[in-house]
Amino acid sequence: MSKGPILQPRLVAKPPFSVEAPNQKPVEGETLARRHPISKDEILATPHDAKDITTVYELVRAASAKYGNAKCMGSRKLVHTHVETKKVKKVVDGEEREVDKQWTFFELSPYEYITFTEYEQLILQIGSGLRKLGLEKNDRVHIFAATSQQWLAMSHGAGSQTMPIVTAYDTLGEVGLRHSMVATKAKCIFLDPHLLPTLTNVLEHATEVKYIVWNNVHQANPAHIEKLKSAYPHINILNFEELRKLGEENPVDPVPPTPEDLFGIMYTSGSTGTPKGVPLKHRNVVAAVAGVTVVVGPFIGPGDGLLTYLPLAHILEFVFENASLHWGSTMGYGNPKTLSDNSVRNCNGDIKEFKPSVLVGVPAVWETVKKGIIAKANAGSPVVRAMFWGALALKEKLLANGLPGVSVLDAVVFKKIKEATGGRLKLCMNGGGPIAKDTQKFISMAICPMIHGYGLTESTAMGCLQNPLEWTTESLGCMPASVEIKLVDFADAGYHATNKPNPQGEIWLRGPSIMEEYYENPKETAEAVTADGWFKTGDIGEWDKNGHLKIIDRKKNLVKTLNGEYIALEKLESIYRAADVVANICVYADQQKNKPIAIIVPAEPALKKLAKSIGSKGETIEELVHDKKLQHAVLGELQAAGRAGGLSGIEIIEGVVMSDEEWTPQNNLVTAAQKLNRKGILEKFKKEVNEAYGAN
Repeated sequence: MSKGPILQPRLVAKPPFSVEAPNQKPVEGETLARRHPISKDEILATPHDAKDITTVYELVRAASAKYGNAKCMGSRKLVHTHVETKKVKKVVDGEEREVDKQWTFFELSPYEYITFTEYEQLILQIGSGLRKLGLEKNDRVHIFAATSQQWLAMSHGAGSQTMPIVTAYDTLGEVGLRHSMVATKAKCIFLDPHLLPTLTNVLEHATEVKYIVWNNVHQANPAHIEKLKSAYPHINILNFEELRKLGEENPVDPVPPTPEDLFGIMYTSGSTGTPKGVPLKHRNVVAAVAGVTVVVGPFIGPGDGLLTYLPLAHILEFVFENASLHWGSTMGYGNPKTLSDNSVRNCNGDIKEFKPSVLVGVPAVWETVKKGIIAKANAGSPVVRAMFWGALALKEKLLANGLPGVSVLDAVVFKKIKEATGGRLKLCMNGGGPIAKDTQKFISMAICPMIHGYGLTESTAMGCLQNPLEWTTESLGCMPASVEIKLVDFADAGYHATNKPNPQGEIWLRGPSIMEEYYENPKETAEAVTADGWFKTGDIGEWDKNGHLKIIDRKKNLVKTLNGEYIALEKLESIYRAADVVANICVYADQQKNKPIAIIVPAEPALKKLAKSIGSKGETIEELVHDKKLQHAVLGELQAAGRAGGLSGIEIIEGVVMSDEEWTPQNNLVTAAQKLNRKGILEKFKKEVNEAYGAN
């Protein structure tokens, strides 16, 4: 059985949800700092249920001692890759052509699990293997790979010997990888085998590297290994299993870290400029786990299944997985490409196969889930449609008024939807960016309560985390117990601590989970961290009457248009993203124009349905995105969504550009953390953007 009560999307707890820290002197232009009520007198640096845990190494050992032979984590093996080729019509330079397009489908094994005891044994063997290779305390181990059991084991294995890790997204590319490897003087790198060719040029500059470990869960191309061996004969190349065996045959005692030792340097997925390195100490990570445990620890524990598929180089996923070990829940490793049944053959997708009880996602994931459910509901008979939408509205009313009957609706109307996500989901969380209120509400009513998380690499993911009993679509919730928050005036855009009815300003964070400095970057450190330890996030927030925090803007994404007023790009995107026809969206505002325009990746089923309804010809996305009549109809859909979302006249877009390809880290249109690469998107669609503005 999973832990905690049956959760419903309604506000149960009584405010205030955050309180002012004691013994403060008011400062002009700032609000007083607020804290979680549990940490009013002292911010938590270690878990309140295990104060003797002060390092990540101790966290893993304590989990092993406490949960022993329970399932710790599970993974699937790739059995076969199926490739299908189809002809599609595409407009190239104004001409319609038929081109081949390939679709790849994956066949996967069931999940295979290891226990907490076996996981501890594994990380000690990895640590011993690293020592046998020749690494010593404080030598750095670079991790350049997709999320997997082996990724986490490398991080904890290195930590057992006080070897800091260096993380980089596996989509970072050669330039970013070279920067992180050279700057940190890493001596060992762990990576997925398909990334081995990336090292060929990088190793000319990263001369400290002596060991390459590749993840043998995937097949390596022998030619890639041979090429590296001949180019760099002094480098020892082996796979993960060989490293584990080396440690098993040559065991050495751990070299336990102290709280002040460096756990790792995490490189941000910045879409512009050189990625910044964020050094995180063991105490930073432990404080983050302590802070988040106060908020969601009562609801997640042994018996719960957490599907883990977001990049482990992203701080949200990294803290989530370490916290999962502390809570005694089971992790199931998945992949964004194989989450649903649509991309697999002869097996279930990861969600159906693993049956998670807790799922973390980014806005794009939740919008896709929502639109998939709506498409299925609307494809049914008029009776089925009416029953679904009627039940959704009724459930919301019953919950708002504390009336019985919700369990009947869940069992009868929403049962099939719940089964599509494994049938066990009790809590899901949105992180990585703002989500439309309607989407949060829809997922919460149709599947299970959705809560928000907000944090940064620099704060070890700590910022805000919504308590499920404080569920609301109006705010992010309150801070975890390891940080305090204050708002500081941003006068340029009219955000002041004295604003009525609610104080507003830039969000500043402080506490034991906050980094001390950027890695070898005193200039950026001086701009971001104050002498007394406050980190300036660049996000604009507002306190509500309940002591919850809202994010209303971001300093970098505020654009002043021709009429002299600021518009907030992320706010607009979260509202326009709710339109059925949108799969992903980037709002662009030219400072020489009055209004913004939208560049979108259309949702294929909704686009085809809209095209049919207005008589547009074309069968494929590649054809439809160039149809002027359809572009005009899509613009109308987005404008209607903007008005329904309460946007003002200057926030309503005046043009739309449609992309005929998905935005991925591989084509450099989103970062590895799924954040928009605004510069890259604008460069790619510059001609179409100018045309969209010119058409108005």
